[in-house]
Amino acid sequence: MKKYLPYLATFLLVAMVSCKKEEVEKLKVIYEDSAKSKPMEIVDTTQIEVADLPIALEGTSYLIHPIGQLNREGKALKSSSDTEEGFTVSNYGEYQITGYLKNLKFQEIGKDTLTTLTTKPVLIETVTFLKALADKTKQQVLVYTLSDMDTNKDGKLNGEDIKSLYISTISGSKFTKLSADYQELVDWKMIESQHLLYFRTIEDTNKNGAFDAKDQMQYQYVNLKDGRWTVTAYHPIP
Repeated sequence: MKKYLPYLATFLLVAMVSCKKEEVEKLKVIYEDSAKSKPMEIVDTTQIEVADLPIALEGTSYLIHPIGQLNREGKALKSSSDTEEGFTVSNYGEYQITGYLKNLKFQEIGKDTLTTLTTKPVLIETVTFLKALADKTKQQVLVYTLSDMDTNKDGKLNGEDIKSLYISTISGSKFTKLSADYQELVDWKMIESQHLLYFRTIEDTNKNGAFDAKDQMQYQYVNLKDGRWTVTAYHPIP
C-alpha cells in the first residue's frame, strides 16, 4: 500500500488543481488589475461573419439584418464552445429575435441605406419588439439582452460573460444601456397598462466573482412613455 501513496497524493493534487481551475473558469467576473488582464478578441480569424436574410417586424417600416458568425465548417456560433448545424445565425418568433449575434443592421423600407446598431463589441442573445407598447403609444422600441464586457477575463466576449439590458428605437438609434456595469441581468417584464419596463439585476456585493444567494438583488424600472428612458430604483423588500 505504501508504494502507491506517492501516486495517490499526486492524483489528489492534480484533482484539486483541476477543480480549482474549473471553479475559476466558471466565474462571471474576475477582479484583477486591468493592466494584467488579457485583451478582448475583437476579430476572431477562425470565424466567418455572415448576415441572415432581413426580418420584417409587423407594423414597422424597418427591416432588421441579424449579423452573426459561422465557424470554418459552416456551423453557427451559439456560445463559447457550442455550435449549431446550418448557415442560420438567428431565429425569429413572437416579435423576438434570438441567437448569438455580433450586431444588427437596420434598413428603412424603400431605402437602400443600412445603419449599424453599435460599433463596440457585443454579443446579442435576444431582441424583443414591444408590440403592445407600439399599439398603445405609437412608440416603437426594441429591448436587448446582451454581453458587452469580457467580465471573466478569458480574452473573449461570449455567453459566459455578464448579461446586460439595453434599449433602442425601432431604427436602432438611441441604443442605451439600462442595467449597471458588473450587474447580471436576472429578468425583465413590461407592464403594458403603465408603460413601465421592470427589471432585476444581481450585484456581486461580496466580490467573489460569482452571483449567488449571498449577493444583493437590485430592482429598477423605466418609464417608456416619456421617451427619456430614465432608470429608477425601487425597493419591494425593506
